Amino acid sequence: MNEHFVVRAAGPLAGTVDVVGAKNSVLKLMAAALLAEGRTTITNCPRILDVPLMGDVLRSLGCEVAVDGDVVVIDVPAELNPEADYRSVSRLRASVCVLGPLVARCRRAVVPLPGGDAIGSRPLDMHQAGLRLLGARSEILHGCVVAEADGPGVALRGAQVWLDFPSVGATENILMASVFAEGTTVIDNAAREPEIVDLVRMLQEMGAKISGGGTSTLTVHGGAELTPTTHRVIGDRIVGATWAFASVITGGDVTVQGVDPHHLDLVLDKLTQAGATVDPVGEGFRVRGGPRPRSVDWVTLPYPGFATDLQPMAIAVSAVSDGTSMITENVFEGRFRFVEEMVRLGADARTDGHHAVVRGVERLSSAPVWASDIRAGAGLVLAGLVADGETEVWDVAHIDRGYPLFVENLTALGGDIQRVNAPPVR
Repeated sequence: MNEHFVVRAAGPLAGTVDVVGAKNSVLKLMAAALLAEGRTTITNCPRILDVPLMGDVLRSLGCEVAVDGDVVVIDVPAELNPEADYRSVSRLRASVCVLGPLVARCRRAVVPLPGGDAIGSRPLDMHQAGLRLLGARSEILHGCVVAEADGPGVALRGAQVWLDFPSVGATENILMASVFAEGTTVIDNAAREPEIVDLVRMLQEMGAKISGGGTSTLTVHGGAELTPTTHRVIGDRIVGATWAFASVITGGDVTVQGVDPHHLDLVLDKLTQAGATVDPVGEGFRVRGGPRPRSVDWVTLPYPGFATDLQPMAIAVSAVSDGTSMITENVFEGRFRFVEEMVRLGADARTDGHHAVVRGVERLSSAPVWASDIRAGAGLVLAGLVADGETEVWDVAHIDRGYPLFVENLTALGGDIQRVNAPPVR
């Protein structure tokens, strides 16, 4: 595929954009369906490439999966195949979240090391360490994570699990594995993201006994019998925040619906510091940008800190802000690859370790740029909205993985963006 976006400056964005379910939630909810035999229905799903890809992963395990618009129906058999298909898993990172459910249901899991975005190292050490504390054996063999809790004297048992870092993926896998473990499991320093709370709620609806969702300590009383459920995915806070940044960078007036503004308290506060006016509106919020953003500093941290997924958008806004901004990346070391592409667009930016210094300029200049991941692609499009000439953004399949109807929504807000199929020029 040689698709790319052509982006031109078209003045302030204005209007209302509706945000659907969260990418970082729906894929984990699909994996959680493995824990109960029968039909689970998930609604408000985003129409993004990763949803059918996750469907392929579940089919390789023996499930029947139907994707119809924003509804995903998963029929889980009594007997699951515990070995995930390499070709399916290699296409998205989130597929590793089938590890915990498979260990819980099958007492064995073989999951190829996953693919996904090029944003830095994301090892599975904490996933494996947590499963070992629950009583499973786990190792990397032939490019796969192999976890087993079968055999004489081997069983999943509740345990005290302390995570060295509040990893979202490790929290999810250990949580889902522990729902069938004998006794009580306590996960300390657990991730607190709204997507974790969404997963906890779905598991509770299925019959799991879990408390502490949204706090750093999750307590699971294992052994409950789970049944299928129907669950609605929470709104995508990262997509919602992206539209907020788009309003600020263009000096626009954008209302975002379908996202709980409290999931973005810190983000919206920082945008207010940058000169925007933010007001709650219905089931969302309204963001009005000023003539030019003010420079502010950004530090990525686990929730409730500033999300690493929004770091490219922060850099894009900083590139045209009045003053100098310091951006500190504490989660994924590879995220600063985005800065190289911003420099191609005329940004005055330098990186040193996990810091970037961006001195704002009044206007960026167009150039061909390449998206290295979902959020980098979105950040480059935002930069193109305030650059002279035509900005070509390549490798846009990344953007399609995280943003449903991206071109259509941006066009409806008054943006000038076209999807084009042509050979790239490097």
